[in-house]
Amino acid sequence: MVDLYTPQAIWGRELRYYRKAAGLTQGELAEKIHFSESLISGVETGHLPASPEFAEACDFALNTGGALLRLLDWRKGQVFPSWFGKWRDKENVAVTLRTYQPLMVPGLLQTEAYAHALLGDDEAVAARLGRQSILTRENPPTLRCVLSETVLNLLVGGPDVMREQLEHLVTITGPQLSVQVVPSGYVRSGLLAGFAIATLEDGSEVAYLETAIRGLTTGDREDTTMAVQRFEAIRVEALSLSMSTELIKRTAEEQWT
Repeated sequence: MVDLYTPQAIWGRELRYYRKAAGLTQGELAEKIHFSESLISGVETGHLPASPEFAEACDFALNTGGALLRLLDWRKGQVFPSWFGKWRDKENVAVTLRTYQPLMVPGLLQTEAYAHALLGDDEAVAARLGRQSILTRENPPTLRCVLSETVLNLLVGGPDVMREQLEHLVTITGPQLSVQVVPSGYVRSGLLAGFAIATLEDGSEVAYLETAIRGLTTGDREDTTMAVQRFEAIRVEALSLSMSTELIKRTAEEQWT
C-alpha cells in the first residue's frame, strides 16, 4: 500500500488535479505527452516516480505554467531513495555490520572518486561519504566485509580510481573493520546480489537485501537468519584477513598501476 502523504504520492495527486481540470482522461493525456497511460496511472497513484521530462511534458499539455516541474524540487532535499531510509536508520545505530558484495566496494568503504564514478552526482556522493562517519565516531560499529575478487578487478572510474580505492581498503583495515576476499569461482553459497546485516544493541538483527530495482530492509526473523547463514557460508570460503590484504595490495600494484 502506498503512503498517501509521501511527496511522490502528493505530486501524483497534483497531476491528477491538473489533468481533470483540463478535462482530459489519462488516455487523452498519454496521447498528448507521448508517455504511456499506465505510467500516468502509476504516477497519479503514487506508485511510480515522475521524471523531470515527464513533468515538463505534463506542464506543457495541461498549461500549468510550469507548476508540476517546480513541485519536483522536493527531490533536491532527498539525497537517498525513500526505500533506503529504513536501512540507513538501522545502520546508524548498529553495533555490528556484516556485508557481502559481489560487484562493488560497499558504500561505507568507498573513496570519493570511486563513489563519484558510480553515482556521478555531487550531492549523492556527499551523502554516501557522510554515511561513513559512523566508522570514525566514538564507539563505532564492528564492520565485517566480504568481497568477491571480481570487485578488485572490475574497472570503476579508471586505473587511478581503482588503485586509490584498493589502497584505501588496505589502510582502513583494523580490529573494528575487516575486509576479506573470496577468490573468483569459490562462492558456492553466495548470492548474485549484495546484502548486509545490522546487529542492534538489543541483539536483534535487520537485513538489507539488494535487488535489481531497489533495496529491501527486513527484520523478519526467517529472512535475517538466512542472511546470517549465507554470510557465514561465504565468509568460510574467503581468504584469511592477511591473505586478503596481500591480494588487494597485489591487485592494486599489478592490475591498476
